[in-house]
Amino acid sequence: MRPIRSGDEPVHARSPLRLRFWLALWGTLWMIAGTVFFVVVDQPVWAAVTAALAAITTVDIVVVVRHMRQGSRFQPGRDVPPYEPIRKDDEEPHEPKRRP
Repeated sequence: MRPIRSGDEPVHARSPLRLRFWLALWGTLWMIAGTVFFVVVDQPVWAAVTAALAAITTVDIVVVVRHMRQGSRFQPGRDVPPYEPIRKDDEEPHEPKRRP
């Protein structure tokens, strides 16, 4: 088993980034279409709401793409302290191994 710097929370959990990307893209397309529709029918408040939601989903897409490019083996840098995994009560505590 490979060591994980940030602990084992919860047992190598990974986010479904591709699904999140496609859902955010789908939402962005609908919000852009909604913005155009509400501008055409002269509803400025709803156009602003859908434009704001389009901006939020666009930011989400940027964050997801950034995480996808970091890859599955991304670990935080040395400035982030390691966290010990949660132990059961019957296990004895041990000293964390430090890199030189």
